[in-house]
Amino acid sequence: MTSRHPSLAPTRRRNGPTHRPRRPARAAHRLRLHASVVMLALACSGSALGADPARLDARPVLSPEPVAVAAAPADVQSDAERATPSPPEDERFSLHYQATVATQWHPSFHAGYSGKNSLQPGDEAATSVVMDLFGGARLWRGAEVYLQPELAGGRGLSSTLGVAAFPSGEVYRVGDPTPTLVVGRAFLRQTIGLGGGPTRVEPGPNQLAGTRDRDALTVTFGKVATTDFVDRVPLTGDPHAQLMSWGLWASAAYDYPADTRGYTYGAAADLSIAWWSVRAGLFLEPKTANGMELEWDVAKARGLAGEFEGRYTVAGLPGAARALLFLDTAHMGSYEEALAESPASPDVTATRANGRTKYGFAASANQDLGSGLGAFLRVSYNDGRNETWAFTEIDRSIAAGLVQAGSRWGRPDDEAGLGVVVSGLSDPHRRYLAAGGYGFLIGDGALSYAPEILAEVYYRLALTREVSVGANYQPIFHPAYNADRGPAHVFTGRVHVAF
Repeated sequence: MTSRHPSLAPTRRRNGPTHRPRRPARAAHRLRLHASVVMLALACSGSALGADPARLDARPVLSPEPVAVAAAPADVQSDAERATPSPPEDERFSLHYQATVATQWHPSFHAGYSGKNSLQPGDEAATSVVMDLFGGARLWRGAEVYLQPELAGGRGLSSTLGVAAFPSGEVYRVGDPTPTLVVGRAFLRQTIGLGGGPTRVEPGPNQLAGTRDRDALTVTFGKVATTDFVDRVPLTGDPHAQLMSWGLWASAAYDYPADTRGYTYGAAADLSIAWWSVRAGLFLEPKTANGMELEWDVAKARGLAGEFEGRYTVAGLPGAARALLFLDTAHMGSYEEALAESPASPDVTATRANGRTKYGFAASANQDLGSGLGAFLRVSYNDGRNETWAFTEIDRSIAAGLVQAGSRWGRPDDEAGLGVVVSGLSDPHRRYLAAGGYGFLIGDGALSYAPEILAEVYYRLALTREVSVGANYQPIFHPAYNADRGPAHVFTGRVHVAF
């Protein structure tokens, strides 16, 4: 919600609106249980795998980002180059693991009124746990297959309701907090080399180490997350270990195709040549808004996305920029029709019809600023005429932030970051909520409209290369776009294991 996502985007971790939030005592008991499960899994499997990760996060990668490998002829290599060990052989199999336990809490805040989809104004806490096992195998030249079982449970604050840029990318929209085992990803990837010299692909979740051509066409089929392929910003895309708000790890106005848990089936292609890449994909939409069941008839419903990425350097420091266009088609309802049919109590679900669309764009950039500091920017927009279908109720969004590696203060595996996201609604969407309408995520029964503003700051402390703990703070102004509610202040404690 994954995640995010993903990315474990994802992703992608949101609870249904019909369930009451967990009682604090039960949340504390489950947190102890989940933490015990994480530590037990680490103790049983960490030493057996003998992993030596280069990073603390275990973010799955479906569009590999190779690193150049020197390829000078042997007769012109220096003594130092000849003494450098050659890259290891291509991995035939890989196995990685991640587990994250996060507890969020907010104290009481002002609320002029509340509705059925409001963030509760009284103080509350909620705990989530997500575990993933990433398995991969090389089949034939350029072909790889991956399977990712996922165990996830818990819920978000107020059953993951009441904030558009919700503060935890670790929670799903499913209502049952009982840990459930599902197949998150299961896909086949075929890479066709197109020259440009050899490059090194680093080992990682859903990525086998090895060498390949710099220029390549990569095609993927199977169960995936849409944000594995497009809208990927390296500094912010992993809510397990980085910024957690939905509006920061994804371009929030991109209502990307996904089931309730953040996954879908689809096909995508990535053509990378030298400094640029072009990507495109077709993905299945859910049959209903915020639904688990996917519509397999692509003539009725589908999500289309295309993205261009350019990579560059500024003063010798690398950066990248992306432009994404998307078109979603599904059995959506219309905000204008809902208001026309029932001005006093509109219901967008009563106006659903086949062939409704949502289109828009997302643009993003990231830039290395030197000394372990990086910056990112996201801007996204959708037309906002028809109901939010799969991600979150945001029609316009701008987000920016900074991420600093701990090497600046002598702790290279630590990380600190901050971000701000400002979210808005289309005119029909805001009038619908002001008239008392509800979406699947927000709705206070009335609305004094103002842009929703969420800021986030975090620190991740590495205990070992495999285990980290972190703390996040998020002030939220005008939650669910309502000037009559808030501000709310959300505090998070996080334990993350990855190898």
